[in-house]
Amino acid sequence: MRKQLICVLLAIGLMPAMAQKDKDHNFEVAKNMEVFTAIYKNLDMMYVDTLNAGEVIGNGINAMLRSLDPYTEYYPENKVKELDRMLTGKYAGVGALIRYNQQLKRVVVDEPYENMPAAEVGLKKGDIILSIDDSTMTDKDVAYVSSRLRGEPGTSFILKVKRPSTGKTMRMKVTRRSIQLPYLPYYGLQENGVGYINLNAFTVNSARDVRRAFLDMRRQGMKGLVLDLRNNGGGSLQEAVDIVNMFVPKGIVLVQTRGKMTRVNKDYKTTVEPIDTLMPIVVLVNGNTASSSEITAGSLQDLDRAVVLGTRTYGKGLVQMPMDLPYNGQMKLTTSKYYIPSGRCIQAINYRHARGGYTEHVPDSLTKVFHTVGGREVRDGGGIKPDVELKPDSLPNIAYYLAGARDSNEVLLNYEIDYLAAHPTIAPAKTFALSDADYEEFKRRVLKSNFKYDRETEKYLKDLVKLAKFEGYYEDAKPEFEALEKKLQHNVAKDLDYNKEAIRHIIESDLVAAYYYQGGAIQNGLRYDKQMKEAVRLIETPEDYRKILSGKK
Repeated sequence: MRKQLICVLLAIGLMPAMAQKDKDHNFEVAKNMEVFTAIYKNLDMMYVDTLNAGEVIGNGINAMLRSLDPYTEYYPENKVKELDRMLTGKYAGVGALIRYNQQLKRVVVDEPYENMPAAEVGLKKGDIILSIDDSTMTDKDVAYVSSRLRGEPGTSFILKVKRPSTGKTMRMKVTRRSIQLPYLPYYGLQENGVGYINLNAFTVNSARDVRRAFLDMRRQGMKGLVLDLRNNGGGSLQEAVDIVNMFVPKGIVLVQTRGKMTRVNKDYKTTVEPIDTLMPIVVLVNGNTASSSEITAGSLQDLDRAVVLGTRTYGKGLVQMPMDLPYNGQMKLTTSKYYIPSGRCIQAINYRHARGGYTEHVPDSLTKVFHTVGGREVRDGGGIKPDVELKPDSLPNIAYYLAGARDSNEVLLNYEIDYLAAHPTIAPAKTFALSDADYEEFKRRVLKSNFKYDRETEKYLKDLVKLAKFEGYYEDAKPEFEALEKKLQHNVAKDLDYNKEAIRHIIESDLVAAYYYQGGAIQNGLRYDKQMKEAVRLIETPEDYRKILSGKK
C-alpha cells in the first residue's frame, strides 16, 4: 500500500514538470513561427530584388526538413506527381532508358523496356532523339527530353529519331501509357536445380508474382531458392510481409512500427499458412538493399529461415507516410521506426546527420545485441549484416570509363550499335558469349579511337609525389619515383587484355539486354556472379547451410 502511495505521489509530482515542459515547447514553437513570418515580411517589403515566394520559402522548408532525416520531403503542387511515381513505381511515358551521348552531344535511347511503347514502335539502342512533335531535342539534356517523353496516359506524339547504323531518319507515332517498371524481371530454375528470383522493387502485386514464381519452380523440382534483393530499394511494407509469410508460420509478428503518435503504431503479422517452411533459402543483399528489402532479409535472418549473403545493407529503418498540405501540396513525413522480429531497428544510428542510410562503419560498442529465434547474435545500428559476407568482383577502372559514358568517343556504344546491326539474332541469353574475335575487334576500335582514362595508380603516385615534395623527401627518392612513373604509364592495350573478362561481361550484358531485355541480361550475368555461385554452393551443401543457421563456428 505504501509503495502504491509513493508511486502515485511521484506521478503527481511529475505532472507540473511535464506540463511546464509542454508549455515551454509550445512557446518556443510560437516564438520561432512569429520570427520566421516577420523575417519573410521584411524581405518581401524591403529586399532590393523582387522575391519568388515559392522558391525562397520552399528553400527554407527544404533546409528545415534536411536537418531531420534524409526521407522527410516537401512536394509543392507542381511536384506532387513525382511523389506519386515514387510511391507507386508507375509513370506515364514510353518505357525506355535514355542517356546522353558524349560524342554526338545528343540524347539517345539506351534500353527500351519489354512490352512497352518504345519497344513496340521499334526503338533500338543508340537511336538519336531528334524531335518530339514540333519541338527539337537538339542541345537538350536527359532531364529535358525525359520530361517531354512523359505525359498523360493515352496521349500520343510524333517521335523523330535517327538510327546510326543505317543513317536513316524515322518518324513514328508513340502513345504514352502507364509504365510499371519491371519489379520481377527474371526468375528461373537453374541447371543445378536451384531456383532464382530477382526482385528489384516491392510494389503492388509483387508478393503475388513471387509466389507464382516459387510455385512454378517447385513444380519443376526446385531443391533450393536464391532470392536476389541486391539493388532493391524497397517499397510496400505489406508486400514484404506477404513474401516472408510464404516461408514462415502464420501468426508471427514480423514488423512493428513505433512513433510519437499512437495511430502510426502497428504490428504486421503473418496472416496465412506458409507454402514452404523447409526449403533452403539464400537471400542476396548489398549496399543498395534498403527499406522493405531489409525487412524481408532481416526477418528471414531473425527467424533463422534463410541465410543472408553479400555485403551490409543500406540501413533504412524509418517509415514515411504522405501528408496533405494546403494548396494541393504534400509532404512525405517520417512518422515511425520499424523493428523486425528480434526487436532490432536496422536504421543507421547517424541518420540525423548523414544524407541517407548506412554511410560509415558503426562500432559494435555503439550497437545493441539481439538474438535470432535460434539464439544467434545479431546487431542493430546500420543495416543487415550478412551471415556470409562476400564482396562482388570490383569493376576495373578502364571498364568503368568505357561503360560509364565517360568516354567522349563513345567507343563502347558505337561498337554495340554496329554489332546489333550486323547480328539480327544471337544465341539464347543464358549461353550467349562474345567470341575472342569479336573482343579483338572491340579492342582494335578502342586503340584506334585514342581512348584515354585516369588510372588510379597514376593518381595515387601524383599525390605521393606532392606529399614527398612537401615533406622534403622527393629529391632523395627522385630516381625511384621516375622509375615507378615510367612503369605505371598508360598501356591501354595491356589493360584491355588484363581486364578482358570484366570488359567482355559488360559488353555481353549490354548486347543481351538489347535482344532479350533486362531479364535476359540478368540470366546471362548469373554465369559469372560469384555471390550467386556461393549461394548455390551453400544450398548444395546442407551441412554448411545448417551450420550457419545454428550459429556454430
